[in-house]
Amino acid sequence: MKPTLVLVGRPNVGKSTLFNRLTRTRDAIVADIPGLTRDRHYGHGRLGIKPYLVVDTGGFEPVVKAGILHAMAKQTLQAVDEADVVLFIVDGRQGLAPQDKIIAEQLRKTGRKLILVVNKTEGMSYASVTAEFHELGLGTPCVISALHGEHLGELIDFALEDYPYTEDTGESSQDKRPIIAVAGRPNVGKSTLINALLGEERMIAFDQPGTTRDSIYVDFEYDQRCYTLIDTAGLRRSGKIWETVEKFSVVKTLQSIEAANVVILVLDAQDSISEQDAHIAGFILETGRALVVAVNKWDGMDDYRRDTVKREFERKLAFLNFANLHYISALYDKGVKGLMPSVDQAYAAAMAHIPTPRLTRAMLAAVAKQHPPRGGMSRPKLRYAHQGGENPPLIVIHGSMLEHVPQTYRRYLENTFRDVFSLQGTPLRVEFRTGHNPYAGKKTPLTEEEARRARNRRRRNRKKYG
Repeated sequence: MKPTLVLVGRPNVGKSTLFNRLTRTRDAIVADIPGLTRDRHYGHGRLGIKPYLVVDTGGFEPVVKAGILHAMAKQTLQAVDEADVVLFIVDGRQGLAPQDKIIAEQLRKTGRKLILVVNKTEGMSYASVTAEFHELGLGTPCVISALHGEHLGELIDFALEDYPYTEDTGESSQDKRPIIAVAGRPNVGKSTLINALLGEERMIAFDQPGTTRDSIYVDFEYDQRCYTLIDTAGLRRSGKIWETVEKFSVVKTLQSIEAANVVILVLDAQDSISEQDAHIAGFILETGRALVVAVNKWDGMDDYRRDTVKREFERKLAFLNFANLHYISALYDKGVKGLMPSVDQAYAAAMAHIPTPRLTRAMLAAVAKQHPPRGGMSRPKLRYAHQGGENPPLIVIHGSMLEHVPQTYRRYLENTFRDVFSLQGTPLRVEFRTGHNPYAGKKTPLTEEEARRARNRRRRNRKKYG
């Protein structure tokens, strides 16, 4: 079992910067804005020789008893309960703040191993920067600069000195986990849905658009199978994105969708299906991710409104007819259990391996049932098919004159392959490759006899036709 290091401190002391340094990633959004991180963010430590986990937390303000700051404080305390070592981060340039004393007293009560870390100390003398922090009574402070990477090795060695070195074999087993991204517009219930799947309040679910700002990865087990869930920030229309932080959040969300195997697109049943929903669905389709659609907030709606939502979906999102559709209420945990079987089905379809003989037979049967239309003087000829990739499945068809195959016939083949091989829940791509003609561009010179006959033929034609 890897030891867990939890980063705790008031807002804007450099916790996310330190998290990125320890994990050697850019997973946590970093900006000079207090309160940017809200949910717990887990990562694998890669600085030092010992394996460990790192948990980034939001700005800890334990005196606040309501609102989103209170929810962030609850998340921090839950992370501390899981910690083996708590790194209490303070700002060396601002000095000791009254809030630091309150946090220190709160952390001392937990009984966890506690290390005081003075950050942002580049260019400062050790004695001057640590003098006032001895008042906290937490032992000798560790002086670092997360931004410049100073003294981080010493910090990790000190934090893990009680834990022996063990071979790190945990991450390789996670490579085969299905990665599921939960995406949608702001305030449609993405975090609430993840909490319902996990059975705990793992994410901050707040009745306020833009609560989730970062992409949060969560490992969980369902029906004896391991998955990785990604809670993403809500995607608004580009014209309504003003803050720089929100622009970073959008980029992280799009990257998470591309990194996922399956995307759960969450729609709000109590709000009409908008053009932005169609844009998000279109991006998921362009990336080729397998898809499950969850229409949330289905509770408390009358039959007329439900029929209206179903008609809107069929009209505005008809291009998602390959995906399984679920009507759920994440808040009351209704219909949520049906999502995971659809996720498994979509993942299996996206990763399917189809033998070339079966693909070719299915293609020839489709051609026998409906020939491709003529392209000029001749008809395209489809010879054989094979699989060229997965996630999404790519089927490559070889033949001649294939550049004349229309899009309608391509969609006909896609639907045929999807039905024959049960590829429900994933986009399917068909690529045509025309064989090379070895005689193209080559002209055989005529013999003397052939040239003489050609001249006589042209002479006769001139006499006959003038």
